[in-house]
Amino acid sequence: MKRLWSIFTDDMDHCMYTGMYGVERHHVFSHTPGERKLCEKYGFIAPLHPKLHPNGVHAGTQAKEIDRDLRFRCREYYIAHYGTEEDFRREFFYTTANQYITK
Repeated sequence: MKRLWSIFTDDMDHCMYTGMYGVERHHVFSHTPGERKLCEKYGFIAPLHPKLHPNGVHAGTQAKEIDRDLRFRCREYYIAHYGTEEDFRREFFYTTANQYITK
């Protein structure tokens, strides 16, 4: 099994928002297999309760807001630690459809 890590938390077994056990590990950017790999490389993985997982079968009403927050936080982290806004856009296939990343 692949060992995933996160910039958000060291505890990958509990939801980073609720603290509840039993999570789905959300790749914040996952439109392409390449984005999933980049998420694993940079730690853009979020352990989420199934109701908070934006791509999950049980996604609740807060899932979209949480996804927006996670994307924003990943972009900010990337710019602070790895490269420029332009580098981020290039790596994560940033399109006009994804512009909601900014707050």
